[in-house]
Amino acid sequence: MRTLGVLVVAAVLLCAGCGDQVVAQHSAGHSPSAGPSGGAGGVTGAGLRLAGGGTLVAPAPRASAIVYDTALVPPGAEAMVTAESGSVLSTSTVTVKGMLPARTYGVHLHVNPCGLKPDDAGPHYRSAHTHTAAHASAENEVWLDFTTDARGEATATSTQDWAFSPGKPPGSLVIHSEPTRTAGTEAGSAGPRVACVSLVQR
Repeated sequence: MRTLGVLVVAAVLLCAGCGDQVVAQHSAGHSPSAGPSGGAGGVTGAGLRLAGGGTLVAPAPRASAIVYDTALVPPGAEAMVTAESGSVLSTSTVTVKGMLPARTYGVHLHVNPCGLKPDDAGPHYRSAHTHTAAHASAENEVWLDFTTDARGEATATSTQDWAFSPGKPPGSLVIHSEPTRTAGTEAGSAGPRVACVSLVQR
């Protein structure tokens, strides 16, 4: 009987040890977490990345970074652009060098690539859900106005709470001669187009 009691106690202890081992394995496991492809804290859906830029040159059939006004965009000026979109958010950034110092330029994404003429870039790119909005705004378009420093350099970034249309992403970034007007019927206007950067998918 004593031998049987010892065996029962040993079995109980062994079973308790197995339970502890199972608990330890679950504790060491990784709980699901949100990543770049979905869930809180990330952009959902497949991503779209557009980019373009370089030294701004005179209009030409295959030029993708163009200057239309060398009085406001000096020779050798550069502009680099990225525009990225998930399914719910989009972020665009422009960085320039060699522009006029201490000057504010109006900057927007446009629907078409750059062309030989400033107007070839078409109208401002706008959220697909707000095409019927009465006036342009920084909420339904992508505005990237910047003010250059003493060396003619600047960077501007804009994040929208809407995504680019996968089949119709923006075609270019246009730099204007004046700051963007923000109120009234002239909201969104920013003077003549002085430079343009075509965007291509990367």
